[in-house]
Amino acid sequence: MKKKARVIAFYLPQYHPVPENDKYWGKGFTEWTNVTKAKPLFKGHYQPKLPADLGFYDLRLPIVRDQQAEMAREAGVEGFMYWHYWFGNGKMVLQDIFEEVLKSGKPDFPFCLGWANHSWSNKTWTKGKNYQKDVEIFKQTYPGEEDYIKHFNYCLSAFKDKRYITVDGKPLFVIWDAMAMPDVKEFISYWRCLANDAGLKGMHFTAIRYGSGTSIKELLNLGFDSVNNTNQYEAENKALGSVIQKKIRSLFVKITNGEVALRKYNYKNIIKYLSSIEDRQENVYPTLISGYDRTARAGKKATIYYNYTPELFDKYAKEIIDEVCEKEDEHKIIFLKSWNEWAEGNYMEPDSQYGHAFLDVLRKNVFK
Repeated sequence: MKKKARVIAFYLPQYHPVPENDKYWGKGFTEWTNVTKAKPLFKGHYQPKLPADLGFYDLRLPIVRDQQAEMAREAGVEGFMYWHYWFGNGKMVLQDIFEEVLKSGKPDFPFCLGWANHSWSNKTWTKGKNYQKDVEIFKQTYPGEEDYIKHFNYCLSAFKDKRYITVDGKPLFVIWDAMAMPDVKEFISYWRCLANDAGLKGMHFTAIRYGSGTSIKELLNLGFDSVNNTNQYEAENKALGSVIQKKIRSLFVKITNGEVALRKYNYKNIIKYLSSIEDRQENVYPTLISGYDRTARAGKKATIYYNYTPELFDKYAKEIIDEVCEKEDEHKIIFLKSWNEWAEGNYMEPDSQYGHAFLDVLRKNVFK
């Protein structure tokens, strides 16, 4: 059955204990630890968000990864974009899950890599009693050419894997924060040369655009082939309504440090502004967001989208897919945010409230 779009889902390879999380949040910590502790912050607030079919899984188990892939395939997802953490000089974290996928050849499901080029600190989660001070766990660095080579060579076996997702025959590589890189043009140019030397057809670089501070044109001018357009910040500002409402809300958030005026937005208002005319450009790939609620990570300081339902997601998915329908087949890419970001209330896997409803909506809209 032919698809209307190439849906690629962001995938977090975190759901298993690692030494760094053990150290800063306690032995055995995973995303599930705080997901289960989340509390509703207002009437009708859906928390905690708990998994259904797959349960509180451990990603070290191959059967779980197989089940995720089959579930995604049936819903029309082309593949997973695994978040990849490279802090410079070979320092990595959470790489073991993807390395096992690569080594084992399973699941037999397409994938690509997205470089989450940001520092890690213990501010990611609300801290417990043992670690009240802010601590930088890993600092993101950009050491230069030698590190480019080391980084590329680490990724090369993935690029050459038959499952790796390509655009126009070139491996797709996504960069989370292009503007944070002091030498992004040089990095892109260097990797293109390395790719050619390795026998690849080149590289297809995609930059993620998160807010109005950076334009699509700016990112393309840095050498990127395409831009993943995420309009969340603009949508949140527009969903607040009048200028006066925005100022009052901003003042309350600042005075109370987010403890009184919750950063909450009705999903039906947010989805009005998540797409834009630029999404129709051949080299712009829109984003599809199933929901967003960071209560598990940040408590009262969280950004919360509430009242998101399969019915509203259906309406929104139709609009986003319409944005790419006139493009060449290779470029009908939509990034699904996300497959399994449970702590951000941003997932497609079945939960205890909606079951498979969001997956069913996606399938209905993706397949012709």
